[in-house]
Amino acid sequence: MSKKIFWFVGVIAVCIVGIVFLTKSSEKSAEIDYKGQPFLGKESAPVSIVEFGDYKCPNCKDFNDQMVPVIYKDFVETGKAKFYFMNYSFINIDSNRSAQFAETVYKELGNEKFWSFHDLLFSKQPEDLKYEKVDLYTEDFLKKALAEVATEKETKKVVKAFEENKGQEAWDKDMSIAKKLGVQSTPSIYVNGKQFTGKTYDDFAKMVEKEAANGK
Repeated sequence: MSKKIFWFVGVIAVCIVGIVFLTKSSEKSAEIDYKGQPFLGKESAPVSIVEFGDYKCPNCKDFNDQMVPVIYKDFVETGKAKFYFMNYSFINIDSNRSAQFAETVYKELGNEKFWSFHDLLFSKQPEDLKYEKVDLYTEDFLKKALAEVATEKETKKVVKAFEENKGQEAWDKDMSIAKKLGVQSTPSIYVNGKQFTGKTYDDFAKMVEKEAANGK
């Protein structure tokens, strides 16, 4: 399907059934603390794109699978933008657990390993929506998943740090940022602190291009 006719809101839908917001992109820019956050791209890129997501959200999986590769190709690889993932985990208790575990991976193993684990978690998301009510992402599940992209020594290091709540602070920070911004759905996308709520990928691309031009 051509990205020019991609129904962007179809992916950026709310993970609460029955509610969808169809408004124009916000012109109001909010202050977001990007320090210590995992990101893709060059730190010098003029545009900061943020996704607030939940590892149990089916729409976040769709966004990660379908849209992030396109955004990466069009804007990250070209040096126009860097892409951040921040947690807004609310679906179930294991939403919080998986988010904090991923934050621990970032803290202990760095940015590259974080993104490998991040993508792997979404790839392991079941297709059955009923799983959202089940505590699926147990510590054992997360440990085995990490072992697929990390060494035994690295996995043990992360598990130990996780058991010591080393991912709590970073998760708290994300949730605080999301609350301050008024995030109520996942995925929610922000471009240089401005919320994107447009309808198509072209709308999104124009917004990023505008911010990139302003940043020159």
